[in-house]
Amino acid sequence: MATFLSSIALPVALGAVALVLMLGLINMMRGGSPNRSQTLMRWRVLLQFVAIVITMLAIWALGR
Repeated sequence: MATFLSSIALPVALGAVALVLMLGLINMMRGGSPNRSQTLMRWRVLLQFVAIVITMLAIWALGR
């Protein structure tokens, strides 16, 4: 389980956070819809939470 979390789940979660962040920045630079920016920011915060939870689970699993 520790290997799955640290080598697969965590990079996927971090990639998702980076992707949503980039989409938000592109939307902002192009002067896109503020509603879309707000939605992307909410998704980014949710995905960051998931990434932190996966990180903590991986650290816990590696310590066992």
